[in-house]
Amino acid sequence: METTINNQSLQLDHAVTQKNGINLWNKVLAIADAQAANQTGWFLFSLVFGGVCFLPIPAVLLYYYSASMIVLPVTFGLFLGSIIVGMGGSGIRFMLGYSIVSVLINLMMLAYYIL
Repeated sequence: METTINNQSLQLDHAVTQKNGINLWNKVLAIADAQAANQTGWFLFSLVFGGVCFLPIPAVLLYYYSASMIVLPVTFGLFLGSIIVGMGGSGIRFMLGYSIVSVLINLMMLAYYIL
């Protein structure tokens, strides 16, 4: 039984990454890190955008499309989660990631019940 870590595969992966240059994930992380100075602005933007665009979703889906009641706690949970993420001192990467995931979940709920 071998108990040592094989560093050769790690070195090969690192060499492949350096040969290909900067990949897409590193570019996304660089953009997110560049926004660290604007973290409060992104927090306020996510609150206003979520409050204006996504908090009315439960009313529309429940009354016009006869959606299930789960839409209401999911939407409010995502909105309150963005408040907790912003005020809890999370990093800019997590804040932007949570905002993107929240938008995607709300759009998927809209697509599921409307289409």
